[in-house]
Amino acid sequence: MLRVLGRATSVNVQKVMWLIDELGLEAERVDVGGKYGGNQDPAYLAKNPMGLIPVLEDGDYVVWESQAIVRYILEAYGGDPWLPADVKARGQAHQWMDWYLTTLHPPMTVIYFQMIRATDANRNEKALAEAKEKAGQLWSVLDTHLADKPFLTGNTLNMGDIPCGCSAYRWHTLVPDGPDLPNLKAWWDRLNVRPAYKKNVMLPFE
Repeated sequence: MLRVLGRATSVNVQKVMWLIDELGLEAERVDVGGKYGGNQDPAYLAKNPMGLIPVLEDGDYVVWESQAIVRYILEAYGGDPWLPADVKARGQAHQWMDWYLTTLHPPMTVIYFQMIRATDANRNEKALAEAKEKAGQLWSVLDTHLADKPFLTGNTLNMGDIPCGCSAYRWHTLVPDGPDLPNLKAWWDRLNVRPAYKKNVMLPFE
């Protein structure tokens, strides 16, 4: 059985748990990180020296970094359509996964920390406003891309939708007054009716 170490409310853990549920795999998740702690314990650091979540254990095999975990699970247990058989579709899926990590994730992290983690006394309104503006511009790129397709690589939901899909819940919930992006909203609506998405992504913030 797969074992996921990380708290359920982490967006990085959510990527992994959403996929696991979509594939119908058995997995145990253990609360680590945040208010649960444990991620700086020697036993945990022996698994992931960065002390971050999540970590995936598959028997004696250990892998960390959420997107590496998603790719590993699909290589080991998934396959097409989540891991597209078509090499061009697979390349596009990798592209959007990496775009999320390098480009969209940074401003979305600022939004989350300023709105959820910061107190009124230490909230940086300037940083929050700048992050909202930047994220809105980036979500607009996705909106344009989705103008002629239901999912990021075409007609089929796959791994390319997972990272941005998890972040889309935070965007639509935390920034309801953001720019009007109808294609993005339609895409997100296709995700948020899925039981595995509701269960693993649409959770309270902490």
